[in-house]
Amino acid sequence: MSKTRVIYPGTFDPITNGHIDLVSRASKMFDEVVVAIAIGHHKNPVFTLEERVALAKESLKHLPNVEFLGFDGLLVNFFREQKATAVLRGLRAVSDFEYEFQLANMNRRLDSNFEAVFLTPSEQYSFISSTLVREIARLQGDVTQFVPHAVVEAFERKHKQGW
Repeated sequence: MSKTRVIYPGTFDPITNGHIDLVSRASKMFDEVVVAIAIGHHKNPVFTLEERVALAKESLKHLPNVEFLGFDGLLVNFFREQKATAVLRGLRAVSDFEYEFQLANMNRRLDSNFEAVFLTPSEQYSFISSTLVREIARLQGDVTQFVPHAVVEAFERKHKQGW
């Protein structure tokens, strides 16, 4: 029997407790989970790709079947290269579903083997987004309840660097 391999793509700028919740749950459902961290040219990320990979690794080091890869380009191409079973996407609200449904159908049109699996976050994480966390952190608010400790420390370093 072949192993199941799911890709969880995103910019993870930064990784949040909501992301960790989804990866933790996916790690019980799939043999292998790849946290695929997009370069994110269009988003102008606060953290470099290397920083985002390091933060994800630190935050999820307790899960032995999770690996971390940076990627650039079309997700469907990365899906093929990784010989993935499916792509994991999180849905916080109905508005997320509409966008993710469109993306899944487009990707399946590009590759008929493309499968998307949707998970909703645990209730306590349903409102958390990296965008909101970045805005709170930028204004020097307390983000400790939304992100792992490593991310809190990374934001503190960014502030010391004049962010």
